[in-house]
Amino acid sequence: MSLTKVELFRRIRSDAVLEELSIRALARKHGVHRRFVREALTSAEPAPRRQPVRRSPRLDPVKKTIDEWLRADLEAPRKQRHTARRIKDRLAEELKADVPYSTVRDYVSTRRGQIAAEAGAPMDGFIIRHNRPGADAEVDFGEVVICLAGTMTRCHLFAFRLAYSGLSVHRVTVSCGQETFLEGHEYAFELIGGIPVGQIRYDNLSSAVRRVVFRSRSRMENPRWEAFREHYGFTAFYCIPGLEGAHEKGGVEGQVGYYRRNRLTPVPVVATLEELNQRLAVADLADRDRKIRLRSRTIGEDFAAEAVLLARLPAEKFGASLTLRPRVDREATVTVRMNDYSVPARFIGRKLQVTLGTTEVVIADGRTEIARHPRLPGRGGQRLLLDHYLEILLRKPGALAGSEALDQARREGTFTADHEAFWTAAKAATDEATGTRQLIQVLLLHRHLRSQDVSAGIRAALSVGAATADIVAVEARKAAQNAGPSPTITAGRPPAPPPPPPPPAVTERTLQRVARLPADHRPPPDLNRWDQLLHHRRKESS
Repeated sequence: MSLTKVELFRRIRSDAVLEELSIRALARKHGVHRRFVREALTSAEPAPRRQPVRRSPRLDPVKKTIDEWLRADLEAPRKQRHTARRIKDRLAEELKADVPYSTVRDYVSTRRGQIAAEAGAPMDGFIIRHNRPGADAEVDFGEVVICLAGTMTRCHLFAFRLAYSGLSVHRVTVSCGQETFLEGHEYAFELIGGIPVGQIRYDNLSSAVRRVVFRSRSRMENPRWEAFREHYGFTAFYCIPGLEGAHEKGGVEGQVGYYRRNRLTPVPVVATLEELNQRLAVADLADRDRKIRLRSRTIGEDFAAEAVLLARLPAEKFGASLTLRPRVDREATVTVRMNDYSVPARFIGRKLQVTLGTTEVVIADGRTEIARHPRLPGRGGQRLLLDHYLEILLRKPGALAGSEALDQARREGTFTADHEAFWTAAKAATDEATGTRQLIQVLLLHRHLRSQDVSAGIRAALSVGAATADIVAVEARKAAQNAGPSPTITAGRPPAPPPPPPPPAVTERTLQRVARLPADHRPPPDLNRWDQLLHHRRKESS
């Protein structure tokens, strides 16, 4: 087994002391040159191996030119300085020098720092920040991709991180708009049970900042965001725009990357965002047992120390949802954030009130809610309910077969196999237009009866070969009566609570008056004369 140079040095020095051998004898015993023995007796550790100076015949002639360009970069704008690729291209264009890119890259990476130090350029580094318990926090958005209802969808991860303990709150949303930004704060405040008393650090995102004052820390804030801050009583700190300010909230920047790699890899497959956010809430809770880097305490232990120092939450929420007033177009839809949502056709041409939340879009006419949809991700999406178009389809039955609303109803399962069977039977019994109108009449029953009762009515009608809406209605009401009393429902909305019992039609005072009336001894009426009229026939006119 070959010995290392350090081990060989140790043995030579030991033999020289214990056996008092000469340099020639030591060299003969260990099979090395006498120069090696003298080096071992002089120093206990071998001298570092000298690296040979490699010459670069193609780079050496242009080194001075490259150095001049790098010195000029010290005065140039940050985003207009030479890269190694640009230097290689300039050498080829201006000096006709064909230098490999890897050679230029290695030289530039070494000389750039040396030239900056020679010119006395300011040192670029980071200062470790002291975080007080319960004082500071950081907020950021990051992009994530999930498989939502079978479709790869680009979403946004809202991250809120306490700077002292590292406790983080995460939530995936379809948008990073202002309503999502505000609801993310409310969700985080409620989860941690308070509000940081120091600063919360942000990028200069448009949900909070209207304009960055040039060469200043001052910002013109969005009025609604300013009102939100005043409501919860915290201070916002805005980082330097661009990559230069990323280190000012480096904790949450790293947290977003950590969460993507450890909680969202592989790509989550979920039916709804609510399902995914429930998973993230469980993961956030489990994360409290984790230790950050070399800390001796867990995240949960540090958070327990700062939770008591957080400011108390106000008694009422701010109300983060955004209110809009779009007009209903001729397709019975309103456009909200570049996505279309359907409303009942009778509201075409009117302006309605839309409450835009993180996960839902609620549409109302005054104080009456008329539609509720899950919020769509991205742009250009459509969310159409077939029930909203039934009045139009009664006049245009031929449009049903190729409608987007019918396709969505089939995919969601609200247009069932029972409806398909009834439609086929109704068209076979009459014609396509008449059969389709019969189907639409059946679909209208869902506004007042439960889906299972309508399906039972369809099956009962088809079992006797009657593909008409009237028979389905009768059989559906029979099924509802057999199932017990149930409140009338509206399609797409949960059943309303049962109404209170009506007051008695006859009061106790009335009953007392009736009890004091004298007995009625009159004979019962004679109806024989009236019965004769039943057999009387009108004389035919001549």
